[in-house]
Amino acid sequence: MSLRPSQSHPSVSASMVNARCFLAGWRFLFARKKDRNMHPQVDKLLSDIDKHLHQPGPITNVLAKAEEKSGIRRLHLVLGIAGLQALYLIFGHFAALLCNFMGFIYPAYCSIRAIESSSKEDDTQWLTYWVVFALFSVAEFFSHQICAVFPIYWLFKSLFLLYLYLPETLGAKKIYHKFIQPLAAKHAPSIDSRLNAFADKARDGARHIVDDIREHVH
Repeated sequence: MSLRPSQSHPSVSASMVNARCFLAGWRFLFARKKDRNMHPQVDKLLSDIDKHLHQPGPITNVLAKAEEKSGIRRLHLVLGIAGLQALYLIFGHFAALLCNFMGFIYPAYCSIRAIESSSKEDDTQWLTYWVVFALFSVAEFFSHQICAVFPIYWLFKSLFLLYLYLPETLGAKKIYHKFIQPLAAKHAPSIDSRLNAFADKARDGARHIVDDIREHVH
């Protein structure tokens, strides 16, 4: 028995609206560029993606074979897969797992490479990324409430994580220099003093506990 429109759940209705908006935008990306006034940033982004997809590599070789057999451009194949993945991040049962998988595997591999390399330039990028990733993880204690209000949360998080770690954007480094570094420089002295005071109190407390235990033992 189907529900009437007035009986539909608010979060489901919001998800359907977001999905329709998303599909409309994706249809725009798939359309042929008949309009010469296409936004230059979108045009450049698609051109850059297409250029990367034609570079030699195991994944691009698979895409080349798929393009040859299907007759569909590899750019459109990748965009179609990304579109299906985006829809799953909105409606899928394991959207949280998929999102966190996307945000963990590649950054973990690059972090290991950064640790092993002698250069320290990429350390800021990946340390900042993991700080932001950890903040998301803490906030996701309330993930059910967040998704009820913001149904495309997992899609938004996935796109934001991609912005943070993709080589073309390196958003984590930008966020560090623009927000985290000024904030840390402003409040670091007071934070350090409070941490030192807390460490001293903890050390004194531990010393008193040890002394009390020795007195009772003897």
